[in-house]
Amino acid sequence: MTSDLRALRYEQRDAVALVTLSRPDRLNAWTARMASEYRWALEHANADPSVGVIVVTGDGRGFCAGADVKALSVLAAGDDYRADDGTLLGVVAEHPTAPDFDHAFSWPLALDKPVIAAINGPVAGVGFVLACFCDIRFASDSAVFTTSFARLGLPAEHGVSWILSRLVGAGRAADLLLSSRRVDAAEALAIGLVSRVVPDASLVNEAVEYAQRMATELAPTSLATIKRQLWSDANQSLDHAATAAEALLPEMLASPEFAEGAAALAEKRPPRFHRGA
Repeated sequence: MTSDLRALRYEQRDAVALVTLSRPDRLNAWTARMASEYRWALEHANADPSVGVIVVTGDGRGFCAGADVKALSVLAAGDDYRADDGTLLGVVAEHPTAPDFDHAFSWPLALDKPVIAAINGPVAGVGFVLACFCDIRFASDSAVFTTSFARLGLPAEHGVSWILSRLVGAGRAADLLLSSRRVDAAEALAIGLVSRVVPDASLVNEAVEYAQRMATELAPTSLATIKRQLWSDANQSLDHAATAAEALLPEMLASPEFAEGAAALAEKRPPRFHRGA
């Protein structure tokens, strides 16, 4: 099935799925085709028991420059643009999710596996949205972030106002969205938009190595549970979050993963968690 991909590449490096947006001649500008393939690739990785973590990056000198200019021009004329160069790929498997995470860009938050964005070069518009809806963000030292929406007479699209406020705080989110100014990698790190800045040449390798450590040293059930807690608790009270965590604890204390983690700690060795086929 990966041979059907035209707008991105999918490869597996040990327990890490690497998804690369691949329209480098267009700075990986977003199209309907890319949206379909991106959904397929991440759902495929999420359903694959040999994959523990997903890394997303861009081919060439940019991560994603936003919607394709052709798409914007056609939409401005009142038409419906589809970059439909062949049959679009369907979702691999449906999984239950809350309404918050059943939208065009928010759905990765409902996956079981962490999604890490390795952001190289420019990222703008819907590319900025895509990066925000990953769980963790690395940036190359040449990365430049722009929200762009106000420059195009658009709203803050796809729920980015919700996620960005939670990543950087309401005041900084207002600054980024209302000014549409450019933010370099150093500022992105300082305001908490990204977790780490690394040299361009080592960006993907460092993100994959980080993901590989997560995939091999941490319990997969714990990763899925903690990710669900992070995003589902965002709209809940502290009482709800604490009560839900307390309810999970007895079940997870009785799991084989906890037994292995405790044994590894006592024996001063890396844990050997079972990930499936």
